[in-house]
Order: sequence, then structure tokens, then C-alpha cells
Amino acid sequence: MADGVRKDEEFSGTKPVEERHRFDELRLEAWMRDNVEGYEGPLVVLQFKGGQSNPTYRLNTPKRSYVMRRKPFGKLLPSAHAVDREYRVIAALGKQGFPVARAYALCQDDGVIGAAFYIMSMEEGRVFWDPALPSQDADARRKIFTSKIETLAKLHMYDPVAIGLGDFGKPGNYFARQIDRWTKQYRASETQHIPEFEKVAEWLPKTVPEQARVSIVHGDYRLDNMIFHATEPRVQAVLDWELSTLGDPMADFTYLLMQWIMPGLQGVDLKALNIPSLEEAAQIYCNATGMSVPDLNWYFSYNLFRLAGITQGIAGRIRDGTAANAKALESAKRTVPLSQASWEYAQKAGAVWD
Repeated sequence: MADGVRKDEEFSGTKPVEERHRFDELRLEAWMRDNVEGYEGPLVVLQFKGGQSNPTYRLNTPKRSYVMRRKPFGKLLPSAHAVDREYRVIAALGKQGFPVARAYALCQDDGVIGAAFYIMSMEEGRVFWDPALPSQDADARRKIFTSKIETLAKLHMYDPVAIGLGDFGKPGNYFARQIDRWTKQYRASETQHIPEFEKVAEWLPKTVPEQARVSIVHGDYRLDNMIFHATEPRVQAVLDWELSTLGDPMADFTYLLMQWIMPGLQGVDLKALNIPSLEEAAQIYCNATGMSVPDLNWYFSYNLFRLAGITQGIAGRIRDGTAANAKALESAKRTVPLSQASWEYAQKAGAVWD
């Protein structure tokens, strides 16, 4: 139990800004005076411990705190780290009363701090890194999971056109586009040959399910990408919209369910902890959206394949010197086991090794 609490503490909170992530703080402050409503300095800049993709900073002033997300410095993959898209989606969802941080301002001028960035409100609350929720009692665990699942359902029920996000994604089958995207990212960052990845990369595009509807998808919807209210078991703000787009809600939904088959909840006594089972979690979502649960094997294979593409991208950034976190090395090592697990689920869904 204590390990889980320590894990929460290890990833939460701030640290002094790392040397390689420093920028001209006076220039940032001048820009905030001109562009952030109600801003009053002086400014103190800290860096968050978590987050390894877009470096994230806490900006403290005497009256309030802000968060800044910026693109990494250095060589980047095409289409990665699109902070302008993150800003746009949280601004649109905030107007609908969806739990996100307040979007204050976006800067696409690299001349200010050396990269594009945006400023949002600092949402005070709790971040849980361990999905077994060792710091919570049984009643709170059930409510935290229910809030997390119902919040995702709420996101998927918005009509993108009605909230000004009708052009936030490309037309066509979302899964087909994603498979293509992550295969390309993998190829751009490839550091080794993984036979199972190659087999899945060949099989997935031929077996893509038909897309029934289009919604806003978060793209990385998991427990540690949200802030919970300081004392109540409810989602206060969903964070990290870097991978959000328009797509098939089944992508987010089945990614959420992956938590039950991966380290974190895999092998945990869910009943004793009062955490919903995979089937119960699926039912909470379906009750809120009116959707039904598909055959999960294809989707689990896809999600594991996508994670392998992401971790390979991290490995590529380590190679190129732009990875933003010491934990990146740990993530990069997961590419082979993720590829192997993806192929196992592909076989359950009918794939055959030629």
C-alpha cells in the first residue's frame, strides 16, 4: 500500500526547471502581461515531474498559478507535439462545461521562449498514478472509477460540429488513419527489428472495423491524465490533449479498458478493493452512451500496437536527445513486450502467422 502512495508522490509535484528546459523567463512574463487576462507578476517558474512528451511548467504568481505546456526544443517528428490543437480543444470543451483547465492564451511565436506554448489554469486537486488507488477507501475507489468512465462518456456525446470542432480531425476511418500514423511514427523512430510488430502492422489495416460514429477522442485517456477534486471522488480536469482529434469513440473506450489487462489492475483483487471489473466498467460507459461492447480482441491488439508505436517514438527521442523525462528510458524498453502482446490479441481475433 505504501508503495502506491510513494508512487503518487514520486510523479506528482514540481522541481526546479532542468537546465535543458530553461528559457527566458522575463520574456515570458512580458508576453503574459500582454496576453493573459488578469495576469499580475512577479513570476516564479517550476517544472512538473510527470509528463515526458511536451515539457510542462507551473507558473506561480502572488494571486494565482498557471500551467504552461510547450513543444520540446530540438528535432521533432512531423505532426507531434501540436500544442495549438491541445489549446483549441480545451478552449472549446471548457465552454461546454466539460472538466478541463481554463485556456488562457496560445503563443505560436518561437521567438518568445524558443518554442510554441500555451497557458492554462492550474487546477489544484489530486492525481492518482496507481490505478489500484491504495490511498483511497473502498467507497471512494468505486466513485473515482465511475466518475472517470462517465466523464469519458460525456466527452463522446458532444456533437463536434455543434461545439466548433467539426474540422478537428480528418474524414475517413479513424482506426485506419491511426494505424497508418503509428506505423509511420514507428518507422521514423525504429531502433530494432520486432517481428511481432511487423505482423500486426500487416494484419491490422486489412481487418479494420467499420466506424459507426464520430466523436471527439482524447487519445490517452487514463487515470494519471486527470485531476480529481481535492476532497470529492470526481474528475475536476482532464489533462494532456496532445493526441486528441475526431475519431471513433471505441478507440478511447477500449483504451480505457486496457487498464484491466495491463500492469496496474491486472491480477489485482478488484472485488476486495471495490473497483469495477472490466465488464462492469464497460457497462457504466454503455449505460451513459447507449453503445454496446464490441469484441475486444481486435481493439486490444490495436491499442497495444499503438502503444508500441508511442514507446518506439520515445526511444527515437532518447536517441535524438529530445526526450523530456528520465522515465522515458523505462517506456522505451516496453516496445518489444507491447508488440508481442499485440500479436497475441491479434491471434485471438483471428490473425494467423504465415
